Formats: sequence, structure tokens, C-alpha cells
Amino acid sequence: MPEICRFYGIIIRMYYDDHNPPHFHAVYGDDEAWININTLAVFHGSLPARALGLVVEWASMHQDELRQDWELARNQAKLEKIAPLK
Repeated sequence: MPEICRFYGIIIRMYYDDHNPPHFHAVYGDDEAWININTLAVFHGSLPARALGLVVEWASMHQDELRQDWELARNQAKLEKIAPLK
């Protein structure tokens, strides 16, 4: 699964040809959450509250880029890296 971003120990990944809804995977230590790109809601798994807050803050700034990477992944194309949260 390609890594598209990493910040504060959080890894953001997206699978090729993954199922709907459009989403990304956020991993922090042993925790993982699947987050809907359009709503920024967790629909599978969980993250500690602080990590989730950082992920949602980052994703809200990069929703268009996440949507573009989702389309690339659906078409088996190389995903673009997205700038980390600073």
C-alpha cells in the first residue's frame, strides 16, 4: 500500500483499487483508522484522539489532493505525495 504522507508518527496510505467510499488509511503505532475523504469521518478502526485530530486537520487542508490520489489509485497509477502537517 503506497504511503502518501507521514507526520508526527502518523502514516497516511491508500490502497490501489480499494473499495468505496473514497478513503485513506491512517496508521499510528498499532492503531489504524479508515477515513472517508468526503466527510472526514472514521468508518473503520480507531486512532487515539490526539492523532485523529491531527489527521482530520491535515485531511481538511488536502481533500482535493486526496480525491485526486483516490482516482489515481482506482486507475492503478502512481500516487502523488501530499505535504505533511507542520
